[in-house]
Amino acid sequence: MAGVGVLEVSDATFDQEVLHSEQPVLVDFWAVWCGPCKAIGPIVEGVAASYAGKLKVAKVNVDENGATPSRYGIRGIPTLLFFKGGKVADQVVGYVPQNVIEEKVQKLLA
Repeated sequence: MAGVGVLEVSDATFDQEVLHSEQPVLVDFWAVWCGPCKAIGPIVEGVAASYAGKLKVAKVNVDENGATPSRYGIRGIPTLLFFKGGKVADQVVGYVPQNVIEEKVQKLLA
């Protein structure tokens, strides 16, 4: 269910797409049945569009990919992890407004 400019990432492709990315990466951990995940989805897609070329945006379906969420201690969804240079630089757990996410993206890109 990834939108335009949003990459669907699996356990198998996570390291290559996220940890080895030249650009900072925003990863949205979500599930189909999760209401707040559906609510934050359009915001994540908007951020992907706004920062295209500067920020990679990826989604991980926690129901289809168990290894990556457990590796990063994801206990609640939605969880947004912000990666820079292969390391977690910041995170957001639960639904937050767009300006909160954009502030974190701007810090990540600074």
